[in-house]
Amino acid sequence: ILTLLLPLYLPDGRPVDPDMDGRVEAAFNQLLDKVCQLRQVIADSVPHGVDVSLGMALEAFRAAHGVAAEPEERMLLDWHLANLEYANAAPLADLSMAFWDQDDPYEMGGDHCFIPGGNSQFVRALADGVPIFYGQNVRRIQYGCDGVLVYTDKQTFRGDMALCTVPLGVLKKGDIDFVPELPVQKREAIQRLGFGLLNKVVMLFPFDFWDGRIDTFGHLTEDSSQRGEFFLFYSYSSVSGGPLLVALVAGESAISFEKKSPMENVERVLDTLKNIFSPMGIEVPNPLQAICTRWGTDKFSYGSYSHVAIGSSGDDYDILAESVGDRIFFAGEATNRRYPATMHGALLSGYREAANIVRAARKRAKKVDLSEKTVVSYEVKDIVKDDNIDLDDLFRTPDVAFGGFSVLHDPSISEPDSASLLRVGIGARKLGSGSLFLYGLIMRENVTELAAMEGDEQRLSTLYRDFGTKLVGLDGLGDAGESLISRIKASSKK
Repeated sequence: ILTLLLPLYLPDGRPVDPDMDGRVEAAFNQLLDKVCQLRQVIADSVPHGVDVSLGMALEAFRAAHGVAAEPEERMLLDWHLANLEYANAAPLADLSMAFWDQDDPYEMGGDHCFIPGGNSQFVRALADGVPIFYGQNVRRIQYGCDGVLVYTDKQTFRGDMALCTVPLGVLKKGDIDFVPELPVQKREAIQRLGFGLLNKVVMLFPFDFWDGRIDTFGHLTEDSSQRGEFFLFYSYSSVSGGPLLVALVAGESAISFEKKSPMENVERVLDTLKNIFSPMGIEVPNPLQAICTRWGTDKFSYGSYSHVAIGSSGDDYDILAESVGDRIFFAGEATNRRYPATMHGALLSGYREAANIVRAARKRAKKVDLSEKTVVSYEVKDIVKDDNIDLDDLFRTPDVAFGGFSVLHDPSISEPDSASLLRVGIGARKLGSGSLFLYGLIMRENVTELAAMEGDEQRLSTLYRDFGTKLVGLDGLGDAGESLISRIKASSKK
């Protein structure tokens, strides 16, 4: 649990006077209250509302009421503004005055905590037993009534549905091509919502010179335009197993941070630490290791987390969360209206979409079942007759067989990336004779690769890890599988 103690230091290393700190913090909160009153007046008097930046409104009230007129008070107010920019991963000039805090009513209570060993422990636990395909950059997602195709720069994955959890920055950048295009409403919401920056410098030192019993401490700056540069430090000594210190960079400073070299940024943060601790007679050593994040230029994120930008609202989070045709589903912090910009918000959105996917699958299965019971046309009767053809009989003379694997190709197409029906014999049945069979869909070209391998263990591993084919019962193949089986059966009658 993080301690509530947060010492603040002036640029020359002097501690901030506690009385002045209390006065300025109260004035900062009063400014926020005045902004809330203003937006309520606008909402009541203007039919369709009007939005301006939160930063503009705060500065107007600050100047009008003469808040933080003295230099040290202004530096302290800037620190609180930087902290607000940290919470939203954006300069205040980018935030919607009307809706920047729309999630406040849902804020969770309780202590702030560090997790010993880091948050990656959660990720590893959740990923346990889940096949993860690394080095697969998604380029296109194609969806329709038959299912979903996900194209990477190496191969194609097929499925009934797909869950898209890429950061909002990637959606904004347009690096993934959706075919057909996403609905206009969703595309507009993607552009309206903000996706900003928070950067960090993570430093491992030879010893704990800052007193690791203090979890956080802050630093003030004279330059308002750089108020977010190393304004807050987190000590991870108590949970990381070593003297680890993290410096935060928020607001405009987070943007300019990425224009400097990592070496220059580390030197600047060391200068800041020396200004704080040297007057105390404490020597600041060089770090053993340092890492600078650059989330804005990371092609897998293009930013840190979302915020409500000018012209946007909480509704846009809901629009992002909507599925498309019950085929493409969306999760991630930018799809959670109540808990955006948080790890728990992202996690909860994943649980939400897992339930939605199950619901959609059951709904589709009921429709298929109802259709089979009610359709009476002659053509459909022929298809029902096809169902009477025993699939086991067809697999007695498969197109390809090796080890415990047998394959029936799509008779209507012979392209390398066309689908084939794979059957794998697993163990022995509890009743009767023969094997328990599992099925999957696989590209024809991948069948050749499997056949060339030695042993079914290697084939199963490759099938799961590299080809993205999951083995399921016959009724779990989805619409694409049912369609392929129908074509195979229809061809066998000729």
